[in-house]
Amino acid sequence: MEVKITDYSQGKVNYVEYLVSNLSFDQLNYLNDNLEEETNIIGDNLSVKMYFSDELYPFQSDVAKFRLDDFIAREEIEMNIFLSSFLEDM
Repeated sequence: MEVKITDYSQGKVNYVEYLVSNLSFDQLNYLNDNLEEETNIIGDNLSVKMYFSDELYPFQSDVAKFRLDDFIAREEIEMNIFLSSFLEDM
């Protein structure tokens, strides 16, 4: 499984959108059907959009503004771990 952040925003609505690829057909449908987050199947990939409060938004700190690539990579890794653990219940 590969997870990439495709979009994010902080403002009136704080969100991060992920594109998840390299899933089996069963994994793709399981995640789409069971995640509480907003999901869409796009071809063979899954789009997951998560909304955050100001306090939990992952790119809010001053450090994130200067080391954004590091924060994006960490967030992609954390989402990969979350989805992998979620798939264990499949």
